Amino acid sequence: MHRRILSLAFIGFLAIIIINWSCTKLDTTNLGSDLLPAVDNVNTFADTFAVFADQHDFDRITYVLNTDNQALGNVNFDPLFGKTTANVFLQLKPAAFPFSFGSPDSLAGLGLDSVVLCLNYRFFWGDSTATQKLQVYEVTDASFKDSVNMLWDNNTQPFVGSTLASPKDIDVRRMGDYMKYRYINDSVKNQIRIKLDASYAARLFNSDSTQTGTGNHAFFNDSIYRKNFNGFGIKAVGSGASNGLMYVNLTDTFTKLEVHYRIRNAGRIDTTYTSFKLRLNTTNTTTSAGTMITNKSSTANYINHDRSGTPSASPLANEIYLQAQPGTYANLSIPGLTGYSNRIIHRAELIVEQIPDNPFYDTTFSAPNFLYLDLKDSATTVPVKYKPLYKDLNQNTFYDPDFLLSPFYPSGGPDFSYFGGFIRKKTGPLGGSINYYNFNITRYVQQMVTKQSRNYEMRMWPAHSFNYPQFDAGYKYYNNNVAYGRIKVGNGNNTTYPMRVRIIYSNIK
Repeated sequence: MHRRILSLAFIGFLAIIIINWSCTKLDTTNLGSDLLPAVDNVNTFADTFAVFADQHDFDRITYVLNTDNQALGNVNFDPLFGKTTANVFLQLKPAAFPFSFGSPDSLAGLGLDSVVLCLNYRFFWGDSTATQKLQVYEVTDASFKDSVNMLWDNNTQPFVGSTLASPKDIDVRRMGDYMKYRYINDSVKNQIRIKLDASYAARLFNSDSTQTGTGNHAFFNDSIYRKNFNGFGIKAVGSGASNGLMYVNLTDTFTKLEVHYRIRNAGRIDTTYTSFKLRLNTTNTTTSAGTMITNKSSTANYINHDRSGTPSASPLANEIYLQAQPGTYANLSIPGLTGYSNRIIHRAELIVEQIPDNPFYDTTFSAPNFLYLDLKDSATTVPVKYKPLYKDLNQNTFYDPDFLLSPFYPSGGPDFSYFGGFIRKKTGPLGGSINYYNFNITRYVQQMVTKQSRNYEMRMWPAHSFNYPQFDAGYKYYNNNVAYGRIKVGNGNNTTYPMRVRIIYSNIK
């Protein structure tokens, strides 16, 4: 009797395991991007559909926030994508107005040493063996100012006047070396330092904060300061060998304007410096001397691509060229999904593979780290609008791409471990390593076949920022740095590197 009970218990335990395994096999929409259910062509089947793409220039403007890494430099020869120019414009200001370099007692020994423009260097994209040449200009454009109603986009180039320094050659391979400051014992690395001309330095240093007396009174308030010193334009002027983009961060403490000067301290003359920095917020501070006002700084990152005469400007029918925003994008259609009958979708994924080209340039001009995928909104055609992908961006957070219920985009952004879209490497069909991306679109396809809903066209590109203006004016910021990355991928009719959707499913019995 005891053995019979044990046998029945064991059989029941096995039955529970089998039932649980079977249920798990049928409900696999939570599979991560590295897991695929087995295809046995008895209970589980697979279909593959070609994805047909057409390439477009990203004609929408791109907004680069002042907190983003800014592109700076020249790509003069990319055999696939041509040329890229990236310039940076910024305002560096005192901590507060009115501003003075010293108290009346200390001014007796006051004297200027130098003024140095400093930029925090973060990383590089392109050929680091070629130097970059930078030229600093004075911004003279009065419209270049902060406004709550204005975000400066990638097409912004404020008017500039005279040059403020001799052209500076930058060897990015040496940016990690420590450099000593002049006159002081501090050292710094990963900082671009450009000494400004003596005439500009003297004009800046001789400004005062009083309303009367000699001088141009530029440090009395922000408005007067901007009329006299409205910022800097740092332009890439290198030609020929210059072939890459530096990335600088403007909000880092190592981005500043250093004014080095001599001042009387306890009866002796010391050397010190004051830093003007990017000001992110408008502040009013009340002190014994009155209200000190600081206004926010403006920044702009001008980025221009010239792909004329290159393969990316007129791609063949079986290839697509994707360049990081502001660059190119592809509209995708999957005709095989139209009328696809209802079934249990275990896994549906979009697969995008690199077509390898020149190994040196494919490595030098590396591929984007992420691609983004959304849907063409059929309800809005002029201008064309898009909306987020249903369900698969983040399966742990509710969102409604039609905005019938809020929010229309997942609050935490995409869950890349589930959604995919990030760069990977594998052995290509002809040998050698290639980059590829896959997107998990399982829930979207399941919704489509269950409800027999619309087979949307899609948009895919190396996103930096995007918005859905039919819902709100806000921008979503993705994981790519602006202008960082490019890749040639196969279209759906490419026989070796086809863009495709693979679906693993079970029939409904």
